[in-house]
Amino acid sequence: MKLRNYQKEISEKATLILKQRNIVYISAEVRTGKTLMALNTCKLYNAKNVLFLTKKKAIDSILQDYNNFGYSNYFKLTVINNESMSKAIGNFDLIVHDESHRFGAFPKVGKYAKEFKFRFSSLPIILLSGTPTPESFSQIYHQFWISRFSPFKYPNFYKWAHDFVNVTQKNLGYGMVNDYSRAKEAEIKAVIEPYILTFTQEKAGFTSKVNEHILKCKMSDTTYKLCAQLKKDLVVIGKDETILADTAVKLMSKLHQLYSGTIKFESGNAKVIDDSKAKFIFEKFKNEKIGIFYKFKAELVALKDIYGDSLTTDLDDFNNSNKVIALQIVSGREGISLKNAKYLVYYNMDYSATSYWQSRDRLTTMERLSNDIYYVFSEDGIEERIFKAVQNKKNYTSTYFKKDFNVKISK
Repeated sequence: MKLRNYQKEISEKATLILKQRNIVYISAEVRTGKTLMALNTCKLYNAKNVLFLTKKKAIDSILQDYNNFGYSNYFKLTVINNESMSKAIGNFDLIVHDESHRFGAFPKVGKYAKEFKFRFSSLPIILLSGTPTPESFSQIYHQFWISRFSPFKYPNFYKWAHDFVNVTQKNLGYGMVNDYSRAKEAEIKAVIEPYILTFTQEKAGFTSKVNEHILKCKMSDTTYKLCAQLKKDLVVIGKDETILADTAVKLMSKLHQLYSGTIKFESGNAKVIDDSKAKFIFEKFKNEKIGIFYKFKAELVALKDIYGDSLTTDLDDFNNSNKVIALQIVSGREGISLKNAKYLVYYNMDYSATSYWQSRDRLTTMERLSNDIYYVFSEDGIEERIFKAVQNKKNYTSTYFKKDFNVKISK
């Protein structure tokens, strides 16, 4: 097995940057082979003991590349699930971090980024992502902050934002807060350019066209009655369980669940109240090998009830059978390929623009000419509004929700 020419070229450039600056960011679009670029960079860098942090579902694929391309002859590789970072023990001389946009929270730094910085900030680092700044260029600061070799010599985001962000204010309903999303792209790019390598699917020779289709599903009368009562009273009290939506965020979440047929009660119990979407998908794509993305755990229960043994959540099982696969959007959006699926079907939408842009590319391969993606939205529901926001690289927040549904709750 051999690398493509562009993968060799990127890894050679990355090695030079790594040797000069101790940190390199490979920003290559999905399916172009970021993992191979990183592994080959490790080899050229003459690393001996490499730690690779990634998502759990991507571990097997990375180890296969490591062995199939012969990198096991050059360096030792430890591949760890991001959430198991604390278990990474060893004298590593190089760190590779996959999907590094997860460091991009702002203005406050996330817990995961803090732990990474504490453990690995003094080591050379290869950062990888297909979408480094899916919502705002302000997301770049903490992605470099995790390393003491960051080109931004600012102790925190707020001091950095003073020079690199046009700070404005926005109304959250209960008061005005600073909005740090309007970053100065040109000034930021000028600083990170020596550290970052970009590569697109088009440059790699991909010709896939993404065809997005919206399907509407009428939910049961019970679903619409529950949604109407919750919007009116902010609470639904049943015989054994209660649905409470006393804040805008909770109302948004509860309606998001209900419009797709499930609910998580105040007790913590979850229930499928309407299997209309699961039946709709089953009938619409009968006898087709598809990949399904769902949002809430109870939605998987609804799918299993309809599909039975013909549905799996295991990628190997999917690839080696005629089964349909169902994956939660956040856990399935990165590091895996659903190339064996004929179509990708969304049972529901995630609020995150990152989830949208990452997950919709799971079908893409060099040979595939088109990707057909179907979004199943409930009639008069919330999903299409979320879809329009994330399409425009915006997270769907309570601010959008309150405007869309004319919500008056202050919190």
